[in-house]
Amino acid sequence: MKTTKNKSTKQITESDGEKLKELFVDGLKDIYWAEKHLAKALVKMSKAATSEELRSAFETHTTETEGHVSRLEEVFGMIDEKAQAKKCAAMEGLLEEGTEIIESTDKDTMVRDCGLIMAAQKIEHYEIASYGTLRNIARTLGYPEVADLLQTTLDEEGTTDHKLTELAEMYVNEEAHAE
Repeated sequence: MKTTKNKSTKQITESDGEKLKELFVDGLKDIYWAEKHLAKALVKMSKAATSEELRSAFETHTTETEGHVSRLEEVFGMIDEKAQAKKCAAMEGLLEEGTEIIESTDKDTMVRDCGLIMAAQKIEHYEIASYGTLRNIARTLGYPEVADLLQTTLDEEGTTDHKLTELAEMYVNEEAHAE
């Protein structure tokens, strides 16, 4: 059994590395499922949005999310794993929450848009946490190119989150408050 030392001088065995890779692959399967289901949900969120700017943001992120799915498929290939999805309970719950917001708010209102932004930002924060963690594990496992791809997605998720905050602060929250 091969061993190496990390910065804290703890012995890391080859089997430990395999366990970490299994965790990494499991995390990839989880976010792969999440992205595939999010792409479908974003179409519904776009149709439910009142403001053209929010609708456009959801449409743009739908296209980006489809790219995230493709990028994850590339990552699976780079580590010699089959691109396979594993149900992501967290994303399932977040998407369900988005559906509940649509169903519980009046159509063509800024209150609905405010709720959609809230739901979308919860999703973005989950994705940001997932991609950041996966990027760090990829670096630890010695997959710098994989880490770079995951960083690209992480950057896009951060940009989307920022755009949603801007929309909320520019006018959505104030108009929702006035309704």
